[in-house]
Amino acid sequence: MEFSASIIAAFDPAKKIVVLTGAGISAESGVPTFRGEDGLWRRYRAEELATLAAFEANPQLVWEWYDWRRGIIGKAEPNPGHKAIAEMEQIFPYFSLITQNVDGLHRRAGTTRLIEIHGNLWQGRCVREGRVHEDYRCPLPEIPPMCTCGALLRPHVVWFGESLDQGDLARAYGLIEECDLLLVVGTSAVVQPVASFPLMAKQAGAFVLEVNMEPTPLSSLADASFHGKAGEVLPALLQKIKGHR
Repeated sequence: MEFSASIIAAFDPAKKIVVLTGAGISAESGVPTFRGEDGLWRRYRAEELATLAAFEANPQLVWEWYDWRRGIIGKAEPNPGHKAIAEMEQIFPYFSLITQNVDGLHRRAGTTRLIEIHGNLWQGRCVREGRVHEDYRCPLPEIPPMCTCGALLRPHVVWFGESLDQGDLARAYGLIEECDLLLVVGTSAVVQPVASFPLMAKQAGAFVLEVNMEPTPLSSLADASFHGKAGEVLPALLQKIKGHR
């Protein structure tokens, strides 16, 4: 796989690097999208269950679906793409990851400087106090799970019809506006507001590099675009970068 000198130069250690990931990188670990046919569970679709209204009407049903999802995702392992991103964090002092994925695979791969902008499937949030609890047990021993205060926990994810966490969004905007290089991996870049991140970075003067299985609306905007598996492209890119340090 060939990487031009301009691509390698864009990964200067002094520069601020941001990686943006979407469902594509997790699909390589066998994580389904849980949308469309993948999302069909019993007689429900994801769009019917991943809402505040569904949770308020039947929290047990919603948590049974999430427990089923956790059972599937819990068997997945971080792939070489996840691991290459985690290694980048160790190499570059000014590095951040923004992920749209809720599966927690980036954390398991070792990445620590990250924003999970859509939340995390392995966390529950108290509906009364807002406190977030992490729980990797699968299956859950109690459905629906409860907070220590006695209130219900809800999945700590962003549901259909909900806004992104304003603190996470503000941090993400700040990183995008200040970055020198944006590496976009496994996302179609069509869902707002995250879809605006590459354009924001480009307008601020950043080098934009895309890795995706197929062309996306971002491909014509990016400075360079590689079509292939993240688990193949990113390790190869990392080795090239390390060879020129």
